[in-house]
Amino acid sequence: MTHSSSLDAESLRLVLDSLDDFAKANLSDEKLIELDEKDIFPEELVRAIGSEELGVQLVFIPEEHGGMGGGAFDVYRVCEAMARIDVGLATGVLATFLGSDPIVFGGTPEQKNHWLTRIAEEGLLMAYGATEPAAGSDLASLKTVAVPVEKDGKVAGYELTGTKQWISNGGHADVYTVLANAPGGPTWFVVERGAEGFSAGKPEDKHGIRLSNTTALVLENVYVDAGQVVGLVEGQGLQQAQLVFGFTRVMVAAFGLGAGWAALDRAIEYSTERIQAGAPLSEKQGFTHKLIVPHAVRLEAARAYIEQTAEDIDKGGDALLNTEGAIAKYLASEAGNAAADAAIQGHGGYGYTKEYMVEKIKRDVRITTIYEGTSEIMEMTIGRDRWQHHLKTRGQHYHDLGRRLEGVHSEHPKVGADVAALAAHALAEVMERARERRLTRNQHVLFRIGELASYVEGAAAFARRAVRAELDELNPKSPRRFSPPAVAAMARVFARETAQRVAVDGMRWVIGAESMGSADVRQLEASAGLSQVYAAQAGLIEDMNQVGDALYERS
Repeated sequence: MTHSSSLDAESLRLVLDSLDDFAKANLSDEKLIELDEKDIFPEELVRAIGSEELGVQLVFIPEEHGGMGGGAFDVYRVCEAMARIDVGLATGVLATFLGSDPIVFGGTPEQKNHWLTRIAEEGLLMAYGATEPAAGSDLASLKTVAVPVEKDGKVAGYELTGTKQWISNGGHADVYTVLANAPGGPTWFVVERGAEGFSAGKPEDKHGIRLSNTTALVLENVYVDAGQVVGLVEGQGLQQAQLVFGFTRVMVAAFGLGAGWAALDRAIEYSTERIQAGAPLSEKQGFTHKLIVPHAVRLEAARAYIEQTAEDIDKGGDALLNTEGAIAKYLASEAGNAAADAAIQGHGGYGYTKEYMVEKIKRDVRITTIYEGTSEIMEMTIGRDRWQHHLKTRGQHYHDLGRRLEGVHSEHPKVGADVAALAAHALAEVMERARERRLTRNQHVLFRIGELASYVEGAAAFARRAVRAELDELNPKSPRRFSPPAVAAMARVFARETAQRVAVDGMRWVIGAESMGSADVRQLEASAGLSQVYAAQAGLIEDMNQVGDALYERS
């Protein structure tokens, strides 16, 4: 899998500035709230984003097909910027790239050239037709069928019959990629709007992302030519779908990041103006250290992991990075959802009204924990994969990470790598206990290991990002909102939270899955380093004060 070409920092900045200018001119808060209230998909605006006027779609298209050839890092920055404006609009744009992904990863050179050039030049809207009413996220339970139509003893085309559910852009796309069961197995087909027997249902009345169009698709003996089989070979559909998860999950992670920050920044601004008992909320720890600081820290931890994964995708190579994509999505979507919730709380009664954008952002960002694989599917993906690593390395996988982090700490003592190392060692011990007692036969234990693993890897990525900030070696396309000392303080806060979660919650589920005497519990406490984890919390409030000062730009 490779998205190894990429933009230079200046080109990316121009794209982001253009997007910002477009939003200021066309997408005021009042306009977005009105579209949300009326449940309108603003097709002309979505098409304008992919037109000559703005041309955001060019970032996603390789240069040889008329695009700018952006890499995963560029795409993350663009997705974050779009989600800061509106997650529904961002979803309409994402749907085109999701829809084109089977062609990008599985199409013949001629198919790629034909469709990708048309997206670049005409701004085609696409839709990705995989999910079905009964199958949900389980693509293997496919019911849509593709029956071959023969002419002169050869397959000339196929008739597709079935129903697709939750399809973004379903009622407005020009072109659809549809997954159906052919005799050779699951296969992607390109279906054009207006094909006979092909129709879209009425738009879903959704909790959030109401500026995106979501419908069911109905196919009744829809004929497609044999040349519209993606890759011209049956049975490649599930492998082609697997190839894109690392990349598309980073995109949805960026949505969680952008929307989370959009909400939190509004709460930060509001708290500087809202006076309570003679002083602004922004000067009260009871407000900042509960509703602002922890959420900013978790969002920036997610950014560290998103950037690490995007850079790895851009390096190319054969690794699918599906688990890494899952960790990025899990951390960012959960952090974004929690940050938006805190932003409503931070606005008090005002935040609960439709007049304030934080109410809408909260409803919008909620989808990031559901689409492109729910948080629970992410926990399963991460838990299963990292469990295999634990078994293959005879329990050393996270101990090895802990030792690497101790090495980082010896050279860079201010980035929290020592505390992240405690978390990694504690996770290794929790997983080993689960292996010895066969506790992962409880699905919940495996899923909780997935959650804890995502935190540990997030803490490791954040410590590394803090080192790069300290050395002035961040990716030139990384945002520079926070000073290196502020990034280090955030990394330390996150490492402490991670260590506490792993040691306390990890032990909770291990003990909760088996009966254990008090001597056994004390032994587990010692091996998981519980007292060291508690001792490592020293200095936490001081670091949170430093993060608060950075967020409020107090010297």
